[in-house]
Amino acid sequence: MPTPRSLGLPDGVRACLFDLDGVLTRTATVHMAAWKRTFDEFLRDRDPGAGEFTQEDYNRYVDGKPRADGVRDFLASRGITLPEGAAGDPADAATVQGVSGRKNVLVLAELEEHGVEVYEGSIRYLRAAREAGLATAVVTASANGGQVISAGGFADLVDTRVDGVVALRDGLPGKPAPDTFLAAARALGVAPENAVVFEDALAGVAAGRAGGFGFVVGVDRVGHADGLREAGADVVVTDLEELLEQP
Repeated sequence: MPTPRSLGLPDGVRACLFDLDGVLTRTATVHMAAWKRTFDEFLRDRDPGAGEFTQEDYNRYVDGKPRADGVRDFLASRGITLPEGAAGDPADAATVQGVSGRKNVLVLAELEEHGVEVYEGSIRYLRAAREAGLATAVVTASANGGQVISAGGFADLVDTRVDGVVALRDGLPGKPAPDTFLAAARALGVAPENAVVFEDALAGVAAGRAGGFGFVVGVDRVGHADGLREAGADVVVTDLEELLEQP
């Protein structure tokens, strides 16, 4: 039977808290493409001199955050401030909620057309964590977390989920604040120091460190290992399966 040590984790770990996009599923590339199309079209109409949305912009301003926070933070980096608007604003509205809605329309269309691709090594790791008797949670800013988990075929391996819907319902600030991870630990009945955070986003790693969690694993899918370490990751891997190879 696997143990925390065989999973590359410290003794005393009782729970694993996994980000979704970029850690367990390949939907991070879908999100990047949807954000790029959304922002590039917006900037062409609003301020052609502001340039294009890049991978670095995604990593720094958007990845791991609630959609509206990503809109505000990226546009602020270009000196643009929009009115907040309201939930349900049309996707072409020049509001934070309108831009956010446009991005979600594009993501849902992509998922509908192509489905959800999982990282098989990370799913093997998730299964090994369950076999080791560890509680598991998915913590994601996505409001589509439940659909993605079901489509990915691993709902039976997840004990609880804190996603964008739960965060909105409970008034939880998004990453880099640690509140969503802390809520998942509470739901599992585990103290933060006995839980591990698995994150590919700089904001998510920072949230894990800010929450006082016992161990933070950075997952480098886009070549920003140094940034993950600087944000507070104890170890950085390119896939969770690498941890199973640790002595």
